Amino acid sequence: MATDRPRVLITNDDGYRAPGIRALAPAVAELGYDVLVVAPINDESGVGSARAGMVGRPIRTETDVVDGVTYLGIDGTPALAVTLAVVGAFGAAPDVVLSGINRGHNIGVPIFHSGTVAAALTAAGQGLSAVAMSMASEDPAYWPTAAAVAVEALGWVLGEPAGTVLTINVPDLPLAQLAGVRHASLAPIKRSRVVGTTAPTGEPMIMLEPVRPDPVAGSDEALLAAGFVTVTPIVGIREVKDDTAATALAKRLTNRAD
Repeated sequence: MATDRPRVLITNDDGYRAPGIRALAPAVAELGYDVLVVAPINDESGVGSARAGMVGRPIRTETDVVDGVTYLGIDGTPALAVTLAVVGAFGAAPDVVLSGINRGHNIGVPIFHSGTVAAALTAAGQGLSAVAMSMASEDPAYWPTAAAVAVEALGWVLGEPAGTVLTINVPDLPLAQLAGVRHASLAPIKRSRVVGTTAPTGEPMIMLEPVRPDPVAGSDEALLAAGFVTVTPIVGIREVKDDTAATALAKRLTNRAD
């Protein structure tokens, strides 16, 4: 049956049974959107936009139906879930993508590692707008707060140009206790150092230990710690329209041939 309701793909990287996606999907469905939930069967946190080894093979699926919402799990990554949905593997293609609600924040330049954020960027690569939602806690108590922020962000992004992507982080607080909403820059990369340690078996090991400088003012890290919802528009891979590198390489190869 044809419908003029926007079709919203909801995915995540914590798994299709994770509490974040189970809080988000009903909140979106209650507003009358046509909801499609497709997410990994297992936790796929930190996989970025990986799809390697998943294209060209059968993909196992599982399904739960809870309170009228169908949750489809796939044996794959969030980026794969978006790709499959866009090509019509689960019926009509979505009009927009919501990724989350992630357990734990996604802040700073290293968000490109995040499966939650990568799902949103994968959607943008397919011509869709998307919102990546994360909470600043590994064990959130206030999922409804992030769900409320998400549905309002969804309503806004639907009216923006295709390919618009937001990454949003929400404090784990009641809605009324949020300090507000702020545009945030991405916190710079935190460098790590290598330290020596010993395995339980007595074998020597090395590990990466992060160096933790003070948060940069105006960054998602600093604003989130102060109780603000942080909103950061982002773009994916985009070429630099400058032929300096190609010209330099051509010159070097010419000199080598002479």
